[in-house]
Parts: sequence; structure tokens; C-alpha cells
Amino acid sequence: MPRANRYWVDGAAYHLTHRCHDRAYLLRLARDRDAYRSLLRDELRSSTVSLLNYTITSNHVHLLVTSDNAAATATLIQAVHGRFAESYNRRKGRQGAFWSDRYHATQIADGAHLWACLAYIDLNMVRAGAVPHPREWPWTGWHELTGQRRRNRLIDRSALLARLGGVRWSDFEARYRAFIDDTLMQDGSRRQREEKWTESIAVGDAEFVRRIEANLVATGRRSQLERRAMADGVWILRENGVDYGERVRNGSQNSPEEVGSHVFPS
Repeated sequence: MPRANRYWVDGAAYHLTHRCHDRAYLLRLARDRDAYRSLLRDELRSSTVSLLNYTITSNHVHLLVTSDNAAATATLIQAVHGRFAESYNRRKGRQGAFWSDRYHATQIADGAHLWACLAYIDLNMVRAGAVPHPREWPWTGWHELTGQRRRNRLIDRSALLARLGGVRWSDFEARYRAFIDDTLMQDGSRRQREEKWTESIAVGDAEFVRRIEANLVATGRRSQLERRAMADGVWILRENGVDYGERVRNGSQNSPEEVGSHVFPS
């Protein structure tokens, strides 16, 4: 039976996470992170997928994406990750899997929830203790979102602003820079890993999550879903009794070939 997080909605925003095989640090070298980003940029040019934010770490990637054709997202990931793995193994004289078999997709509500997810992605390497601020990690969207990177951009600014309520880009840059700085000045509670962004089917307000659950009910998966209230009015939907971390450790994340095989209309 397909897992609930394989179901996609046209026009929705998704936070995707994909780890290197066996959690190995296969992206530990800067030139390999550069190569991954370059390939992602090239594939985005011919795709209907819009990238809203990203972070490339030493052993996994975060991508925040949206597309009017949800199935295009799976196609993009299959192309980027398949081509990159093939190129990497050829250059290194390496054999075997580069990525864990399956990646995870969490649907994110627009507005404040999307805003918080942007920050969570950019603070990844701060949480890991690698850098004190996103500005110190070149392979993250912070540099584009704050106007520090203006050439070879990947992020679709128009698509992002539309999902945030149509604010002006200049206003967004200043607000986002201040938001990240304010978060870093707070105690460590907001700098810890938050499982809702990487282990849920959906994150948003109560109505948003209830609507997604209703769609999944139609597939007969009601008994396996859990809707839960978090802090600050945030709700999540996840698979009841499923330890996503254990699925990753066992190499059983969503495969690019399987994700997107079932699509809900928007």
C-alpha cells in the first residue's frame, strides 16, 4: 500500500528532504555541493517546478518547491538526483547507491507557515553547529533571499512572494534578514531540529491539515493518519506510528520513481 506522503496536490508547496545513502558524507567537499547546485539550476530551467528555498549540506539536501503540475516535482528530483549520482560515481570511480532510496515530502501551508519553513531550511547548518549564521554557509538560499547572491540564482522570487501574500521583494529581503537574526538571538529552543518540517505529511493551520486529511481519507488510509496540534496554532498531519527517522536509517525513503504516482487536484 502506498504511503500517504506520496500523494501530491497541484500548486502546493512541499519541503523535500533527501539523504545520502547510509547517511554518508558524500557531499562533504565544496566542489560536489557546487556541482549539485549547478545541476539543479540547469534542470530547473526546463522544469515547471519553482524553487522557493534550498540548503545543500554534507550528507543531505533540503528543497522547498512548488509546481502547478505536482508530478513534475518527482520528475525533477529523479533527473537531478539520478544525473548527479551517475556523475559523482563516474568521477570518483565509485559504485553503489548515492542517495537513500526514498525522500520525504511535507506539504507546507502558505503565509506564516511557509515563512517559518524558509527559516528552518536556512538555519540547518547552524543547528548542526557547522556555522554560526547562514551567511557563513554558501550553499543555502539565505544569500538569494537577502539579496546577497544576484547571479546564477535558483529561487523563483515571484512564486515565493505570491505565496507570502504578494509583499514587495525589497521589503521581504529586509524582513527576512531581521527574522533570521532575531531567531539566532533567542534561546536554543528555536534552533533545534523540528521534526514537523521533515517527518510530517503536512504542516499548517487546523483547516489546512483537516482538508489534506479529508483527501487522504478517500484513499482508505484514515486509520494510519494522526492530526496533531503543536505550539503557536500550528497543526501537523503524519502517519500514525511511523518513525520516519527509522525509515531513513533503514534506507526506505520515497524513491523518485514512486513519488507523485498519485496526485490530488488542487
